[in-house]
Amino acid sequence: MPVKCTRCCVKVAVLKRPKTSDALCKECFFWAFETEVHETITRAKLFKPGEYVAIAASGGKDSTVLAYIMKLLNERYNYGLKLVLLSVDEGITGYRDDSLETVKRNQQQYELPLKILSYEELYGWTMDAIVRQIGLKSNCTFCGVFRRQALDRGAVLLEVNKIVTGHNADDIAETVLMNILRGDIARLQRCTLITTGTEGAIPRSKPFKYTYEKEIVMYAYFKKLDYFSTECIYSPNAYRGHARAYLKDLESVRPSAILDIIHSGECMSVKDGIKLPTQGLCTRCGYISSQEVCKACVMLEGLNKGLPKLGIGKSSKVKRRVESLCKDASKEEESC
Repeated sequence: MPVKCTRCCVKVAVLKRPKTSDALCKECFFWAFETEVHETITRAKLFKPGEYVAIAASGGKDSTVLAYIMKLLNERYNYGLKLVLLSVDEGITGYRDDSLETVKRNQQQYELPLKILSYEELYGWTMDAIVRQIGLKSNCTFCGVFRRQALDRGAVLLEVNKIVTGHNADDIAETVLMNILRGDIARLQRCTLITTGTEGAIPRSKPFKYTYEKEIVMYAYFKKLDYFSTECIYSPNAYRGHARAYLKDLESVRPSAILDIIHSGECMSVKDGIKLPTQGLCTRCGYISSQEVCKACVMLEGLNKGLPKLGIGKSSKVKRRVESLCKDASKEEESC
């Protein structure tokens, strides 16, 4: 016997929400999904009328749904925002080139402007070239560091007020687990924030902070949105994959585990006397960093000098090596 929608009690339910276990028809699911994202935005006061907001667009399900939802809610609730799609081409043949074609179609479908920046034009390296240098073990570290800075650079070029990303509840819960496993206290404090970068960089917000990945997939499916679903060819080797597998096991036993982990991360604090890194500006590129030379510049230095492992490992060893390289560079400049 068909199950009736628990909200409208009229139409037949087509899905059971992973987040609440409610049986809903398509229309009621759309309403619940959109309303919850709107409430997240308004409760956290993510935007002000008149702001210019860049949507980090990769062509994947999260960023595609984010672009659709941001346009929809902006018009429905009169946020008064000017929206633009911002994409980064990492230079991964057979993956990013295909996903960017999806972004270009989204640009036409949602009638939003699009800006694309590439690693090659920003850093002189593609991810394919980096992987040939370092292998598959630490490639996601390079990509993550370069991508974060590339988005900042793109935002500066566009002169936007804020960036929004498609990070969902699963992503944030995974990051909490990863930072606990690595003992990374500084990142553990920041990773559950709905907005980061308020201390000087262009702020980044996560409207999907409390939105389950499964529900984003369902929304994209029932709305028939155009998105790219192939996984990055280099990501199976990422450390995050272990946290993701563990989280999925937890979710299968207790669906609320995702939000429970996020709430736990929000409540964690560092005891008195523990020194945390202070945010400053990189002396080389001028972007925000907790070190004198930012991670992106350190990694780029290593690649250019034939030392691709320079930015990987303990920060103290990396710092000593960077100082040594800086001294060598200064001597070369003096001799010239």
